[in-house]
Amino acid sequence: MRNILLVPAAALALSACGINSVPTAEEAAKARWADVENNYQRRADLIPNLVETAKGFAAQEREVLESVTRARASATQVNLDTGDLTDPAKMQQYQQAQNNLSGALSRLLVTVEKYPELRSNENFLMLQTQLEGTENRITIARRDYNAAVQAYNTEVRTFPSLIAARYIYDAEPMQPFEATSEGAEEAPTVEF
Repeated sequence: MRNILLVPAAALALSACGINSVPTAEEAAKARWADVENNYQRRADLIPNLVETAKGFAAQEREVLESVTRARASATQVNLDTGDLTDPAKMQQYQQAQNNLSGALSRLLVTVEKYPELRSNENFLMLQTQLEGTENRITIARRDYNAAVQAYNTEVRTFPSLIAARYIYDAEPMQPFEATSEGAEEAPTVEF
């Protein structure tokens, strides 16, 4: 009879120590990171079309167009695996590449200001709208990722889940996505 009572007590103790909650929180954070990457990829896919549309109107602004192309190439070469989400240096490198691309896109949009016929071009307007929507999606995906990271980090650092996190999963806290570029707290001024 006593052994029969030990089995439910052991199951309750194991369930209370984070045996399931730690991997559940980790997988949720990894899924949110996949959303971030998906939206960055969407942005990277839109940029060549935007640049090609702008080239016809702004040939003399070749430097700006080339900087966008270089920044896009650089941003798409920096990749993170879900195992890198606990490495602050790799997260910093990824964030910097994405921030460089955002800056280059901002310069492109300011350059477009000089070309009223480009601003009214239907293809350019459609691409610009898609790019703006993608930037919004990126913001939401990063926010959702940070919320999932916060939940995961809380799970692996609080009792009783930290028992499973330390001794069963060897879990490390994940890195949130942070705005790292200078002036990131201020929106750029773009006038049309």
